[in-house]
Amino acid sequence: MKVYNTLTRRKEEFIPIEEGKVSMYVCGPTVYNLFHIGNARTFIIFDTIRRYLEYRGYEVKFVQNFTDIDDKMIKKAQDTDTTVKELGDRYIMEYYLDADKLNIKRATVNPRATEYITEMIQFIEELIEKGYAYEVDGDVYYSTKTFAGYGKLSGQNLEDLQSGSRVEVDDRKRDPMDFALWKKAKPFEPSWKSPWGNGRPGWHIECSCMALNLLGETIDIHAGGTDLVFPHHENEIAQSEGRSGKTFAKYWLHGAFINVDNKKMSKSLNNFFTAREILEKYDQEVVRLFMISGHYRTQINFTIEVLDAAKASLERMYNALNRLHGYLNNEKEHMDQGELLIKEELLQYKKRFIEKMDDDFNTADGISVIFELIRDVNSRINEKTSKELVQFTLDLLVEMGSPLGIMQHPLGGTLDEDIENLIEKRNQARKNRDFALADKIRDDLTAEGIILEDTPNGVRWSRKNS
Repeated sequence: MKVYNTLTRRKEEFIPIEEGKVSMYVCGPTVYNLFHIGNARTFIIFDTIRRYLEYRGYEVKFVQNFTDIDDKMIKKAQDTDTTVKELGDRYIMEYYLDADKLNIKRATVNPRATEYITEMIQFIEELIEKGYAYEVDGDVYYSTKTFAGYGKLSGQNLEDLQSGSRVEVDDRKRDPMDFALWKKAKPFEPSWKSPWGNGRPGWHIECSCMALNLLGETIDIHAGGTDLVFPHHENEIAQSEGRSGKTFAKYWLHGAFINVDNKKMSKSLNNFFTAREILEKYDQEVVRLFMISGHYRTQINFTIEVLDAAKASLERMYNALNRLHGYLNNEKEHMDQGELLIKEELLQYKKRFIEKMDDDFNTADGISVIFELIRDVNSRINEKTSKELVQFTLDLLVEMGSPLGIMQHPLGGTLDEDIENLIEKRNQARKNRDFALADKIRDDLTAEGIILEDTPNGVRWSRKNS
């Protein structure tokens, strides 16, 4: 398996620190609002990568944090006349609601920054003792010039970063590129006691501290959106490696952005969508399929037309599954010699799927292999196929979809309950020889985009491709 490492800017063979186990830290949301579709892509990308690692037999300890103390949270709490704690509690719950709807697996641990204040203070004290940080009137800053490797993740030296970045102006800092580890308390803001007076942690120290306490000094994978490469992940490296003297993460993975109608998503452009808004109109697997339809390091463009195309693609997948499901009633029980050869040929698709996914989690090519398999299956499997080969083929398709989080609905489960009831009502009408009612129900289902096919083994249904 090869992964693209942002740190080295090349693909590398993936060799975890401990054989068979993977430690993975993904930067999570700041919990002051519902997450948007750009966040959703990041969450789905790394959920898919985690799923695939597990599919390949690794035991993955997956940590995704919640930033629950932050300037945005403080402002939102003040604007809405609530507390930062109440705001965090609410939007963590909202995160789980939306993430669960997207079939994003729960993290092994979802730490909250405010649960690690004591550990952050200790971390900062060690940085001060080692000469990497300094205190000024209740604030503590990290001195970037003391860390020789600063800029290695973004591939720039300190001078380039300083000239090309907007930095917080503070005359008390020794250097404009120094960043806050601890912020002195302001009136009416949440604060905690520390050796430097009451205050709260800076943003960057949170992840370094939580990764250390939950995964260790060196972890396998650290991941997030490309917007976090600088300064957040760059600062994490400086903090963690300055403190420990060890490599912080072996592999750095970053997911690309989403544009909306070929423009950067922005509330001012009125092209801003939350994941919840999209989930009100589209099935979770449609959204997932769209999000992974391009390679995770490739920027994708969000439009309603592209979502509709993903919906049609997913329907093709379920049409194949339900067609196979109908053949489970075939008379022939077991595979003959010819079907054993077909089974071996179908297994080659699984091998190719793994080859594509092993190449830096190439979901786009992996999906293409699934569609090639579906085309082959549609031409080979029919009413004369043995139940054993039909079941094998069904299991193979569902298995290949599992690390992508697609084709996981119960068979037939993509139908609404009322449509399922109509199909059953039609079956009963046919038994009662009420063909007028049966024809009317069939016409009604056709109007809903549901195509019925009466076969000797029962009714098979499929969705009309858009």
